Amino acid sequence: MELKTNYKYTYFIHPFVIKDGKYQKYILKMLKNKNCNIKIFQKEKDYKLYKYFTPEVRKFLFSSFSFGNSKLAKLEELPIETRAALLSKYPCNIFEYSLKKDIQGKVEDNNGIFFEIQKINVICFSTGICFLAIKTAIEDDNFESVLNFNNKFRDINNEVITEDKQNSISIQTDTFSSIEKLQDFIYSITGANLNAAKFEIDAERFLTYSYTCIDQDMWNSESGFDNIKDEFIKYSEIFPSDENRIMEINKIETFSKWKYAKMGLSKLGVMLLSSSIDMNNFTILPEEFENQFFFTYILNIYKKIYLKKIELEFKDRNKVDSARKKFIEFTKNLWIQEVTDDETGTLFNNKISKVLELDKEYSNVKNKYDILYKDLNIEKDKRTTIIITIILITSLIFNILNFVVLNK
Repeated sequence: MELKTNYKYTYFIHPFVIKDGKYQKYILKMLKNKNCNIKIFQKEKDYKLYKYFTPEVRKFLFSSFSFGNSKLAKLEELPIETRAALLSKYPCNIFEYSLKKDIQGKVEDNNGIFFEIQKINVICFSTGICFLAIKTAIEDDNFESVLNFNNKFRDINNEVITEDKQNSISIQTDTFSSIEKLQDFIYSITGANLNAAKFEIDAERFLTYSYTCIDQDMWNSESGFDNIKDEFIKYSEIFPSDENRIMEINKIETFSKWKYAKMGLSKLGVMLLSSSIDMNNFTILPEEFENQFFFTYILNIYKKIYLKKIELEFKDRNKVDSARKKFIEFTKNLWIQEVTDDETGTLFNNKISKVLELDKEYSNVKNKYDILYKDLNIEKDKRTTIIITIILITSLIFNILNFVVLNK
């Protein structure tokens, strides 16, 4: 069975964490990079995004919505160091990496899979948690090429893969003449990312966020989803096209509010497969998936990493007070807030939150918080009891002395 695609793109996402106290310096580095520009969101231009998120979450993710023309002009007039200091105070900054043109590349697979890098964004949160997001699109219209490309490219930053499988994976571009050049670029953005493991970040494998609209011939009113079920499972699991294990859809998390579109979700990524039988699937839905759903996904990944960061700080006696304050602020400003009023968006947010086990992560941190809070209260009560005892003893001694003096 040969599936043909109508429209497709894949984002490869690489989380990384800036060292504590180095975030402002990192923002300065990005501002000094001539290829990087801070992305400014505007209500009129980005109205769908503006409307989709609740005010609290919108303020957290897209601080620049509050920038008017005059504020933006004043910001650009400031010395670059001052600009970095101001921007570092905002919850989130998004940088766009300027591409002179679509960067064509090639992943060797039989006759080769040609692709282009369409967009590179760097999403930076003030907590030091950041994301490098690379948008790619392949030229080939065969669905099996999408499967093979996603499976191979996500490991492009894996040194073992690049040493042992040079014949399998190869990049040929004006900017990135080799895999090593691409790795150098990733390193220039993310740094060594030495602490990735303790935040449960896989530094050698990208998260995969992919949209594919297949030709309607294979999924329509007469030819149902079961006809492409195995291909959907491969897509969701990021398997290559020649994967021959038994495909069981009940073992993967799926989400769908559409007749001819279905998502597969895992801790490794989010994949949406649709059919061109519905015109929205190659017009409206790709844009929504690339914007509203994309930032919902980034927000949930951010929550998972930040909870892990707080949990680690609770284990450091010198950081307990700081961690306690961060956890309270996180709970109040982000955890209990609704992400969107959109029904489908809410269901997707709940689903990806479940897949990432955010409730479990939150409970782990809350248990540590409760235990420490209890211990602090016990210690506080002990200190209070000691102070009261000292005061009572002092008062008793003073009264006895007064009694003795008065009875002389």
